[in-house]
Amino acid sequence: MNILIALDGSSCSMNAVQEVIKRPWPDNTHIKAVHIVEPYHPVRGAWHANYVPAVLKVQEELLEAGKHMVEEPTRLLEARFGEKNVSCIVHEGYTADTILDIAEAWPADLIVVGSHGHKGFTRFLLGSVSQSIVSHAPCSVEVIKLKKDTQI
Repeated sequence: MNILIALDGSSCSMNAVQEVIKRPWPDNTHIKAVHIVEPYHPVRGAWHANYVPAVLKVQEELLEAGKHMVEEPTRLLEARFGEKNVSCIVHEGYTADTILDIAEAWPADLIVVGSHGHKGFTRFLLGSVSQSIVSHAPCSVEVIKLKKDTQI
């Protein structure tokens, strides 16, 4: 079985990792954990040629920070599933689209994502990566929600 876990550095994604770790899975289950760094987009700030070097440096730093962020989940997953059955990657791209592309190319049997549980207007403003993944995934998707007594 191939399980793709989306990591974003939040307690929601760590909760998803913990859920995967504690469940029984078939022998030789493979885990691919992914962290996606969104590309810089001109509407996020003043777009001028003078800013390009600074933006590129920030993007490199975000990718490097992503590599450090996935270290703990990777160690936990390797302890449970074995080093040869776990890979953890950091990609640059639009989060939902990149996760869906990876899931299709690998191919994943299951995508596991954590949910921040935004509702109403906040959900409308922020969009929902998990909702997009559920709607367009080439395989089954499990959305792991935080328990009500858990703090984000």
